[in-house]
Amino acid sequence: MSHLVRIAISGGGLAGASLFHALLNYNHLDVHIFESAASFKEAGATIGVACNALAALDLIGPSTAQCFKRAGAFPLRGVRFMLAQGEGQGQMIGEADDMAGGKRVTSIVHRAAYLRELLADVPQERMHASQKLDIIDWKRNGSTTLYFTDGTTHECDILVGDDGIYSSGQLVQFVIASYEKDAEGSDRWHQSVSAGGIKRLYQHGPPRLNKAANELLCAKLEQTAKYLWEQPQTRSYISGPICIIGDAAHATTAWQGSGSTVSIEDSPNIPTLLGHAKTPAKAVTAVKVYD
Repeated sequence: MSHLVRIAISGGGLAGASLFHALLNYNHLDVHIFESAASFKEAGATIGVACNALAALDLIGPSTAQCFKRAGAFPLRGVRFMLAQGEGQGQMIGEADDMAGGKRVTSIVHRAAYLRELLADVPQERMHASQKLDIIDWKRNGSTTLYFTDGTTHECDILVGDDGIYSSGQLVQFVIASYEKDAEGSDRWHQSVSAGGIKRLYQHGPPRLNKAANELLCAKLEQTAKYLWEQPQTRSYISGPICIIGDAAHATTAWQGSGSTVSIEDSPNIPTLLGHAKTPAKAVTAVKVYD
């Protein structure tokens, strides 16, 4: 009997759950998913799942698409692009229909409902909540031991980090990888902004937007700015048997509305590769191909 390839996923968000759901289709993979929170749940409202992510769901398999439908997903009827300020202010400059080539362009789904459906019928013994990854001990003989903050451990051959912008897997990548001079930026997570500074940002915008900014954002003379973190591209998203996906690999600013869907696009790639890897050594090769 061939040895099972042990896969551990750190992070139970949409990308991790989509990946988990896809990997369970392969009998030679022993897959476990770990979530630091007390339960597997999503925060926030709906997300727009664009055409690339919809195609990724189809590639993962019909069960994933069925989860998407059961979660109450519905197609967006269209998108209009308007100029907010400057020359041509208020004009519509483009419109995207809800169908292209006979396929939907974007669908809307409640993120918590979709996560619930993805994990509804999976083996509960492979889901581990309240498991915050603390230390990763990667031995050159191929075995990797995960140490969690509650004192428990788990052995795996491949670790996939999908635990967000503060990813433990990501921290390991930065320690092992060479220092990226081009990725150097501010070391501040927060920045203060004055009421005068906010007013200057909106002074040339539409009057109603200017009025709303003054009333809603300028009550205090100074406050902490809303955070939009930048995550510059790095040279590699793997280190040995460890790889990162989703926000851990490529977080994007929230106003683009694409972070969740780009994370979902990662989900069919790794299962497709690991599906051909029948040994731990071949699984490491598959991770290199993913990179």
